[in-house]
Amino acid sequence: MKKTQITIDVELDENNVPEKMMWNAQDGGIEKEETKATMISVWDDKRKEALRIDLWTKDMPVDQMKMFLHQILISMGNTYERATGEEDVAFWLEQMAEEFAQKAAIKM
Repeated sequence: MKKTQITIDVELDENNVPEKMMWNAQDGGIEKEETKATMISVWDDKRKEALRIDLWTKDMPVDQMKMFLHQILISMGNTYERATGEEDVAFWLEQMAEEFAQKAAIKM
């Protein structure tokens, strides 16, 4: 069986706030690529709940955070449709993402 790793290196300031983040995914050709934000979710099968790590650097601009969250909402709809085949729910998630974009003043 093949194994691979995806890693995120986080440099913290004196208050443990992320200052710099680099991520690596060797199978994907990513090595020491800088990022300003990451959201990782894993499924805990025993507890039947999602566990999350949300990190962003202190210099992540708010307008970019809004765009990041908008794109995550869109991708959730795509993932949901691929996983379940339920186009109607995926479409609803897409509409919710567009409503978010309007309320967050990303799109007019």
